[in-house]
Amino acid sequence: MQDLKNTKAHVSTVTHNKNEFDEKTDNIYEAISIASKRAVQINSEIKKELLEKLEEFATYSDSLEEVFENKEQIEVSKFYEKLPKPHALAVQEWMDDKIYYRNTERDTE
Repeated sequence: MQDLKNTKAHVSTVTHNKNEFDEKTDNIYEAISIASKRAVQINSEIKKELLEKLEEFATYSDSLEEVFENKEQIEVSKFYEKLPKPHALAVQEWMDDKIYYRNTERDTE
């Protein structure tokens, strides 16, 4: 997974120039579709990574004495909460030409 802390993606909502966004495809719907598919991929990667890290903290005992506040677990959760959202990461990748795509219909003509 890419270094999520050192990305140029914004944490809050940003307005992008439509002409720059669809410049590569000349079709805004195709550009949005590509970015949204990448956002789904990024989301599943982040979710998998987070679940793996949280699995380390899992307790399989119902004993109340073993349930306590784990500072490391809280720090991991806070890190992922502060990350840019998957759609923001995908849009930034799209704008930076980091997404490979092809239109199979156009390629076969």
